[in-house]
Amino acid sequence: MSDTPQTPGDDAQAMADEWASAMAEQTATDAAAQPAAAPAPAPVFQPLSAAAGNPPNATHNDIDLILDIPVQMTVELGRTKIAIKNLLQLAQGSVVELDGMAGEPMDVLVNGCLIAQGEVVVVNDKFGIRLTDIITPSERIRKLNR
Repeated sequence: MSDTPQTPGDDAQAMADEWASAMAEQTATDAAAQPAAAPAPAPVFQPLSAAAGNPPNATHNDIDLILDIPVQMTVELGRTKIAIKNLLQLAQGSVVELDGMAGEPMDVLVNGCLIAQGEVVVVNDKFGIRLTDIITPSERIRKLNR
């Protein structure tokens, strides 16, 4: 090992170089030790409906397969950025200002993806949300591409 100080980037590069040379040695050893193999025959696939035991003309609603999968639904009132020193000063009764405006629609997210907007309501002494705008699939895809 040399006496020159190394930066974390140097260590990472050295480790990457070591892995690359080890992988090259392994590949060369494997290629020399094994005779040339004949290509495997291509698998023959049956249509999915026949493979699943369903007659080909049966109408089966595939959405039924996923209806019981749980997802995380979140209603977002707003966000803010706060310095750690200010975060540590928060106490009971502190008020944190969010970027959402009063009366502005709240975002409804499913697994972190915006699917709708709505307004806060109270139902049986619990908060709820009345959906006012559903995001279309094409809008969701367009927002993902941004």
